[in-house]
Amino acid sequence: MAWIIAIVIVGLLVIWYVSIYNGLVQIRTHVQESWSQIDVQLKRRNDLIPNLVSTAKGYATYEKSTLQKVVELRNQLTAVPAGDRQQTMEVSNELSGTLRSLFAVAENYPDLKANTQFTNLMEELTNTENKIAYSRQLYNSTVASLNMRVQSFPSNLVANIHHFAMEKYLEVPAEEKATPKVSFDDLNTK
Repeated sequence: MAWIIAIVIVGLLVIWYVSIYNGLVQIRTHVQESWSQIDVQLKRRNDLIPNLVSTAKGYATYEKSTLQKVVELRNQLTAVPAGDRQQTMEVSNELSGTLRSLFAVAENYPDLKANTQFTNLMEELTNTENKIAYSRQLYNSTVASLNMRVQSFPSNLVANIHHFAMEKYLEVPAEEKATPKVSFDDLNTK
């Protein structure tokens, strides 16, 4: 009778161990998948940028520095090593800011704003930027789940045995956290 109880206990421990291990593998896979979604959206944006730049070049002849910066950052982004998530996001954040500048520059060129191709490309890029933001949120959520399991008892025991590591969150750049300055000094009040 004692050996039956021992077999049942060992069987339950094996099931418990396998269940925790599989849960860790599953959440690690979700982290990788969510990073892949960011990567896909970054590639999509990189594919749209040359068309946007070539369309804007004909109109915004005085804004070559902005266009050159967009192309330079796109090239930097494609040159980042595949596993360097932090550098990828740093360059991506800078590119997002430069694209916002390009969109602002386009406001000064009514002919460019009226160009259907440019407008469609701007809309596609805006949608892609939104998808990148959503994908970043998803990535950070799945990283939080993984990190909780890697640190929580009893799953931390299995995580340590199988070398599951905590992942880093994608952080918002400091300049984007700053409070925007709003001034009403230039407005004429009557």
